[in-house]
Amino acid sequence: ALANASRQRNSRAMSLRLLFSFALSLALGLPLAADPLVVFAAASLKEPMDKIALELGDTVVSYGGSGQLARQVLLGAPADVVVLAHPDWMDVLAQNKAIKPASRVDVLGNTLVVIGHEQMPFDLLAPSFDRALGRDGRLAMGLTSAVPAGQYGKAALQSLDLWDHLSDRLAEVDSVRGALALVARKEAPLGIVYATDALIVPTVHVLATFPADSHPSIIYPAARISDDPRAAAFLAHLMSASGQEIFARAGFIPLVQN
Repeated sequence: ALANASRQRNSRAMSLRLLFSFALSLALGLPLAADPLVVFAAASLKEPMDKIALELGDTVVSYGGSGQLARQVLLGAPADVVVLAHPDWMDVLAQNKAIKPASRVDVLGNTLVVIGHEQMPFDLLAPSFDRALGRDGRLAMGLTSAVPAGQYGKAALQSLDLWDHLSDRLAEVDSVRGALALVARKEAPLGIVYATDALIVPTVHVLATFPADSHPSIIYPAARISDDPRAAAFLAHLMSASGQEIFARAGFIPLVQN
């Protein structure tokens, strides 16, 4: 009976994996594969990660806020690799034995900036925020309780004694790309995003860069979830000279000396 129950659980897991892969491939417009490698990755990694997935083939990538992705992994979502934008969320997965701990590696770094849809004189002081936000404007940023860019942003604002001044003027969204979109669509005059995000929208301007010591270091950790040999190969490619170069061209800070 126990053996039968185990086989049934494994069968359900495989069915879920195939269904997830099929749906994700359709959503991303990718060729269908019988059982592609599934990667969960922080939303800010999309452009370079898409290039790497295309290079390797037989890979689909699902993007989202790191907190959202971590919760999906904990609920049993059938991913093989996870790449997050904050070590704390990877710590949560490690504590719950949801990743292969020996596979964990820090892949990249980034910087944190304030963006606007208009170029203007700006410094990281309250009067600049007040002028740019106006009477009713909101500061767009990721959820400060869950999205890494929002967590880093809150820490930076606290460090610069701006949090109390701005905390009731936030437009918090479920990913850093959501904050970028609000500014790009002129639905918010200012946003806090990664420098790499600002590069992908030509109508968005970097107004200021937060000092590196105003928030914890921005680190992107990666780890295997499954035992699929392709997962180890995928991580190795992220850490290779060619993989790190793809990220560097997108504005990320390589952490690997090749």
